[in-house]
Amino acid sequence: MNPFVLGVDIGGTHITAATVDMESRTLLPQAQVREHIDAGASPEEITTAWAGAMKAAMEKCTERVGKIGIAMPGPFDYTNGIALMQGQGKYDALYGVDVIAMVADKLGLSKSDIRTLNDAACFLQGEVFGGAAKGYSRAIGVTLGTGLGTARFKDGLAEDADLWDTPFGESIAEEYLSSRWFVKRYNELTGKQVPHVKAMVDRLPQEPVVEEIFREFGENLATFLVPFIREAEPEVLVLGGNISKAYVLFESALRQGLEQQHCLIPVKTAILGEEAALLGAASLWVE
Repeated sequence: MNPFVLGVDIGGTHITAATVDMESRTLLPQAQVREHIDAGASPEEITTAWAGAMKAAMEKCTERVGKIGIAMPGPFDYTNGIALMQGQGKYDALYGVDVIAMVADKLGLSKSDIRTLNDAACFLQGEVFGGAAKGYSRAIGVTLGTGLGTARFKDGLAEDADLWDTPFGESIAEEYLSSRWFVKRYNELTGKQVPHVKAMVDRLPQEPVVEEIFREFGENLATFLVPFIREAEPEVLVLGGNISKAYVLFESALRQGLEQQHCLIPVKTAILGEEAALLGAASLWVE
């Protein structure tokens, strides 16, 4: 195994790169770089910015770093390194471009020195590699925030489960299991507006309706998870994303809902935060 690997997380507006010590499964604090990216730029400008951030992080490490793992948003051809994003307001110019070959060339590396994985899958991969799910061989992960991310881990690799648009209630799962549902539901029950979930939580204990909303959310989450658990047969469930920070408010309803369907498995909240994707990406080099 390579002792040091560069883990990279590419988002719609930023890139984060950090050297990972593969033995201790931790980031080297002195070897991290975060840069803003103009996702509307040309392929040459975008890949130059990506490669520049990666090179800067690699140069901060005193040891040689020759392998790179990248958490990349989809849609993307992860096997061949070709971007397939279109109509998402980011990286449209990259459509059909072999961006991994371009980045490798700018770094003086072979294309085979860079591996990529879906960013939602990298979150779970990282939590298994060095976080809340360490030691488990089968896991599922759910990220709860502005959107709904799902991933499954087995046979040493995580993959995007892509369940955000599963039919649910009167719409799709993401409409019931993301921050916008909380804002909408609060408005329906109180006639008042809140900008985000945290503002709603801050109104406890003065407004007991907030507890009711989280209870309903926990029930919805359990209903959504039952078929996922039965299909994936995981040993553990990892919850990530900003909403998971309020787990104590929906834990009871979630556990009750799973128990009623005989699907009770250990539930853990993610512990790595933004580091999960970086560790997950680097762990693609664990043979």
